[in-house]
Amino acid sequence: MLSALKFRLARLAASLVVIALCGLAANVAADQGQHPGFSYHSVGDTKAETPAHPTFGLMLMGGGDWVDDAFHWFVKRAGGGHIVILRASGDDDLQRRLYDSIGGVRSVETFVFSKREAAEDPFVIQAIERADGVFIAGGDQSNYIRYWKGTRLNAALDRHVREGKPLGGTSAGLAILGAASYGALDGGSIVSADALARPLGAGVTLDTGFLHLHFLDRVITDSHFGKRDRLGRLIAFLAKAQSTHLVEHPIGIGVDENSALCIDNDGIGTLFTGSGGYAWLVQTSTPPGKVTMDTPLSWTGIKITGIGSASRVNLQTFAVENPAFERTADVEHGILSLHEGAESAAPSASRREKQ
Repeated sequence: MLSALKFRLARLAASLVVIALCGLAANVAADQGQHPGFSYHSVGDTKAETPAHPTFGLMLMGGGDWVDDAFHWFVKRAGGGHIVILRASGDDDLQRRLYDSIGGVRSVETFVFSKREAAEDPFVIQAIERADGVFIAGGDQSNYIRYWKGTRLNAALDRHVREGKPLGGTSAGLAILGAASYGALDGGSIVSADALARPLGAGVTLDTGFLHLHFLDRVITDSHFGKRDRLGRLIAFLAKAQSTHLVEHPIGIGVDENSALCIDNDGIGTLFTGSGGYAWLVQTSTPPGKVTMDTPLSWTGIKITGIGSASRVNLQTFAVENPAFERTADVEHGILSLHEGAESAAPSASRREKQ
């Protein structure tokens, strides 16, 4: 009798263990794929210990192809630990490349957002809080602003950087890293000629109060810079930000495709490029001329400094050591002209920007 009872209890205990394990497996499986407002993908061991202590870093990537050297820098800053990728389109292709090709990380998780409420989801927030590095993919930056600004996710990203962990972004992900972001909230992507013609127009959609990043508190960023002739529109962004007091004494940083400006904890920026690209530092010494809704911009004496792979830029002083090129830009009635500065081997920027 007693033996039969023991046998039944043992069978019951075994059944409970199987049920618990099946439930755990179901929960793990449920994590992958669709959730309310987002989809989730992961690779690697998200519970593994991070090999080294993460250190602060900002990776400003200009879009186009990945720059492997920049991602090796980013992974090292993340201590070889756990990376979270945030995006609002696409799937898990970036995490596979980061985990399999770049390597050196314990895990990569990807969250693809489709609704704002997902930025309040505890599962999302916990992943960001335990992440050693966060990377924001390209796409449409208006979605990032609409989905994330003012949410728990927004606060978690700010906290992530304050805790001394690296953050990076490419293309649309770069656009939102500055003190004021070109949000493309009108559904378009303004070109230089239109931005210079109407710097206060509806198409120049600058958004503030989103991310608050050390060394970028006066910076407005732009991507795909030389290839898409974006110097003019970045100057227009600066004009709007300064004339409407969105940012006091703003500075522009544009990054070419296949290039990344990586900023360390001392504020020193190093450019990695796979195609001979540059980061473009845009500085003004005087306020713009009168800026009104329908008046083309006039602004002279704008300093343009090229940051190449042999250069170093100090994001505390904005001094550039060994600049790749130096130019002066003038805008007269919405028409941009560039003038040669110091000797350099850079391609002629004046041929790149035509209004």
